[in-house]
Amino acid sequence: MKKLILIFVLLLSLSFDTPQEDAYTTGEWFKLRIHYGFVNAGYATLEVKDATLNSKKTHHIIGKGYTVGMSRFFFKVDDLYETYIDKETRNPYQFVRKINEGGYTKNQEGFINQTANKVTVKDYKNKTEKTFSIPKNTQDILSTFYYLRNHPNIDKLNVGESIAIDMFFDDETTKFRLKFIGRENINTKFGVVPAMIFRPLVQSGRVFKEQESVTVWISDDDNKLPLRVKASLAVGSIKADLDAYKGLKGAFKTKK
Repeated sequence: MKKLILIFVLLLSLSFDTPQEDAYTTGEWFKLRIHYGFVNAGYATLEVKDATLNSKKTHHIIGKGYTVGMSRFFFKVDDLYETYIDKETRNPYQFVRKINEGGYTKNQEGFINQTANKVTVKDYKNKTEKTFSIPKNTQDILSTFYYLRNHPNIDKLNVGESIAIDMFFDDETTKFRLKFIGRENINTKFGVVPAMIFRPLVQSGRVFKEQESVTVWISDDDNKLPLRVKASLAVGSIKADLDAYKGLKGAFKTKK
């Protein structure tokens, strides 16, 4: 369960050189249902708000993940991720990671100096403060998804191509790659939706193993919404499906 909440944002991380018009806007909100077959395990939500940070206008992104029902009884998850993204540069300035996963907790806040290529992480649980060097244009775990959505050139990727991005997570920078698999129409609660399919490859020893079987479907329109995430397990699989949305900037396309 805790991996799938991370999968939700990790799998959507791409980088391009020529930014386009924003694919999202203030007021956007959507929810994914995480489930094993017909059994609900939990939900993940993302919301876009406006905020001013150090006199800079930013998008304040709030991500939440939580278990429900019997899943919560066996493994309680209450995760909160936040990021503040500069509306002009589209790079993050500050992030929050406050999680409770089966009793495992973190309470951290990161302050990113994009000019100096440094990030200072304050750990409120352990009462520590550390500063790390990062590559130029490094994203945090949540801002990566929104960095992707502002680059419609994703539509021009060829099958088999992979794109990499530097992402700061757990006190280190991870090189994250996403491989384009192809396109297909998938059945959703909103109808049949055209989708692009991706598969992640990450450094060994991080959140996923190099060859872990995870696949993500993203709407093949200007919104680039996550429609489905599937992680194959030893027995069966766990999935996340788009369950609700509102405030989208672009039209959500379905096939008649």
